[in-house]
Amino acid sequence: MKKVIVIGGGIIGLCSAYYLHKEGHQVTVIDQSSMDFGASYVNAGYLSPSHIIPLAAPGVMKKGLKWMFNPSSPLFIKPRLSSDFFKWVWAFNKSCSHKNVTRGIPAIKDIAVLGQDLYSEIREVENFNFQLEKKGLLMICQTQKMLEEEIRVAKIAKKEGLEVREIGLTELKKMQPKVELNAKGAVLYECDAHTTPKTFMEEMKSYLKAWGVMIHKNEKIEDLTIKDEKITSISNPTHTYIADEFVLAAGSWSKKLSEKLGIKLLLEPGKGYRINSERDLGITMPAILAESKVAITPMQGFTRFAGTMEIAGINHNINTVRVEAIAKATQRYYPNIKLTTEEKKAATCGLRPVSPDGLPYIGRSRKCQNLTIATGHAMMGWSMGSATGKLVSEIISDKNTSLNLEVFHPDRKF
Repeated sequence: MKKVIVIGGGIIGLCSAYYLHKEGHQVTVIDQSSMDFGASYVNAGYLSPSHIIPLAAPGVMKKGLKWMFNPSSPLFIKPRLSSDFFKWVWAFNKSCSHKNVTRGIPAIKDIAVLGQDLYSEIREVENFNFQLEKKGLLMICQTQKMLEEEIRVAKIAKKEGLEVREIGLTELKKMQPKVELNAKGAVLYECDAHTTPKTFMEEMKSYLKAWGVMIHKNEKIEDLTIKDEKITSISNPTHTYIADEFVLAAGSWSKKLSEKLGIKLLLEPGKGYRINSERDLGITMPAILAESKVAITPMQGFTRFAGTMEIAGINHNINTVRVEAIAKATQRYYPNIKLTTEEKKAATCGLRPVSPDGLPYIGRSRKCQNLTIATGHAMMGWSMGSATGKLVSEIISDKNTSLNLEVFHPDRKF
């Protein structure tokens, strides 16, 4: 048994704590927030092996530059005078290649498939009640060009063994009989599932507490003590914590702590927004509005509208232009659905940690022997959360990992 401290109480941190506890370790979770908001609570809730193409793909940087002056665009990169930001942009641009996509596809698929299986296993074994429905995921297209692009991606997914098929407008409308749809057609990923994130997070926190995992909220770790390439303690002005092993799963804040160890994680926070509606809107199928990159999910008691990737530094400021973009996109595809002023005013956001190549950092850096890094999952943190937690526990328990982690190595070069 090892004494393990997990820095970060989001989906990655909690799942790491869960599997470490299952391995018999003594676990403490420390988070700088109240652990009831952020990316782990406001995401679209998808368990989506379908998302096999990494964020850094051919043409994405070109689009990013084009959209840089459009604050309502799906991807908004706000320029700022920072050497770390320029290094990330340079690496991101370099990663927008066919080579990165080819390398990333099997790795993303494998960890997302494992993640989906593990969510089901957790629900069954622990008698959790969180929503877990496998209705699939629709990629709804309004133009022939986008439909052809989605069909091209679907063919790649099918070669990877994922269940996916094109559906025509007639079948699409039969699947969503209670709503009016303005679309050309769609691709249906039958392999995908969806959840209500907050429910899972609350159940997992309750489980961990009940089984003796210590959870410290509103505790910001500010310093690390290192000896012989090992962390001996972590601290802030009021507390010092000692452990055998440490897990860095602090999302977009992971970069700052890693720098204290001489580890240069290229990481940028990607802000995403969500609007909830508790009205019965008639939407029963999870869908992504392909041209607008807006995700719509029927959750427990409400419908969630989520989207955008805003690279603009660490902040939780609500950009009403981007909130409005989600609402307008929704109405373009669902003409009878108009999100209210009150619903839009209640919009919130979360910061997703984005690596330059769109792949997470999972594993030990060569610069620190007792630190396992688990961050950088971008838009796939929820899909990969349970699998990442299991991989972290396998690393710390000195077991063979369920997946080959070389592609996710924290020290990889860009």
